[in-house]
Amino acid sequence: MLRRIAKEPDIDLTVLFGSDFSVRGYQDKGFGVAVKWDVPLLDGYQYEFLPALRDNATQSVTSPISRGIVGRLRSRDGNPAYDLLWVHGYSTVNCMQGMLAAKALGIPVLLRAESWLRDRSRSGLRLRAKGAFFAGLERMIDGVLPIGTLNREYWQNYFGDRVPLFNMPYAVDNEFFQKKSRDAAAGRGEMMAELKLEAGRRVILFASKLQHRKHCDHLLEAYKRLLANRASNDPAPYLVIVGDGEARAELETAAKGLEGVRFCGFRNQSELPRFFDLASVFVLPSRHEPWGLIVNEVMNAGRAVIVSDDVGCHPDLLTNGVEGFVYPVGDIGALTEALQQVVETPGLAKQMGENALTRISGWGFEQDVAGLRQAIAALTKKIAAEHVVQNVIDIW
Repeated sequence: MLRRIAKEPDIDLTVLFGSDFSVRGYQDKGFGVAVKWDVPLLDGYQYEFLPALRDNATQSVTSPISRGIVGRLRSRDGNPAYDLLWVHGYSTVNCMQGMLAAKALGIPVLLRAESWLRDRSRSGLRLRAKGAFFAGLERMIDGVLPIGTLNREYWQNYFGDRVPLFNMPYAVDNEFFQKKSRDAAAGRGEMMAELKLEAGRRVILFASKLQHRKHCDHLLEAYKRLLANRASNDPAPYLVIVGDGEARAELETAAKGLEGVRFCGFRNQSELPRFFDLASVFVLPSRHEPWGLIVNEVMNAGRAVIVSDDVGCHPDLLTNGVEGFVYPVGDIGALTEALQQVVETPGLAKQMGENALTRISGWGFEQDVAGLRQAIAALTKKIAAEHVVQNVIDIW
């Protein structure tokens, strides 16, 4: 997305990072493995790494903490160095530093985050404290960039109509994933041989961190029920599980004796389209999933999707029965029924996949640029198409 924004001739984009640990490689607690991304993270846009006061190669409230933010936002003559500051998130020391510095310099602040109202239970005291925090936060920002329907509801709950909202959809590089998925078809036979998959058997795919809240265990139980209650004479489907994490050992134990289950471990981003290509349907049964960008990626491969109603992207990307199915989180019976419909109804998975590709094609980086332009025009009192706009994005 940063590369796409940087292509705009009248938006002068600089990105300030608080750490380079994602580039160096790091231990991802969710996957439980060392991660080094196999796609370029820094190409195609201007960026700087801020000097670190604290950086333990994790992202938390107090890490990283950078110095020099005020000086970076101020030019040598003491005036603002930028027309606009975009901060991603509000719960870290760096984000708060950036917002406070911008307000002191008179730079408008845009805020973007993944938050939603379907939060974990909190005491009345904590809710009152959060309300007080947001009252202060409101005075530090000038606009918000909602990523989708549930995120918009979150901001409206705390800010009402007092802070303007500019839609900036939570998107992936649609062009990248569509091309990778088309290319994967040529190597389908090789991939099937690698995973020991027989031709003619459908594939149910899970690809995410194997954390307990992702509830791959619900999918595994639904798969068992599907096998036990099959009404079709077609060959039994496979269940392919891509990912690693805290729940893997339990899942492997629960899957013993099921010849159709494949555990594939962690796979990097550029490898995933090869799995999407094999899938008849993708399932994300998570609890408390504020968005679920993997759903965007799979839809770009033209595949049907099944998600729980606790996956935040569903109001924007899925209509139940059209691109796939949405079922009540934790309801394994409903998940089993959805799987059965997709797997056993002739032509349904294909039609849903086509619908998914059509829908996701209208939810991408072009819509992000349009939303950002609206925000720039409104907050800087300029028409973005006629003026050079200097824009700094803080991503911690």
